[in-house]
Amino acid sequence: MDPEAARTARDSLELVFHMSNILDTGLDRHSLSVLISLSDLGLNPEALAAVIKELRQENPSSAPASASHQRTMPPSVP
Repeated sequence: MDPEAARTARDSLELVFHMSNILDTGLDRHSLSVLISLSDLGLNPEALAAVIKELRQENPSSAPASASHQRTMPPSVP
């Protein structure tokens, strides 16, 4: 991967991670990266979301009580 493509990928992942934190998904960067890769391979994003929900129902301790502990940037203040 050329440096510009790598930088774009990192920037995109940071943006998705920030949105994930705003939505309080509890997903970390690695999980988001895997989900994006699976989507890029053609898996249905709604099906992936359903799998995440089902896994969280099976293991409630992994569900996000609050993802604020995962934030690396302070939330934006309007």
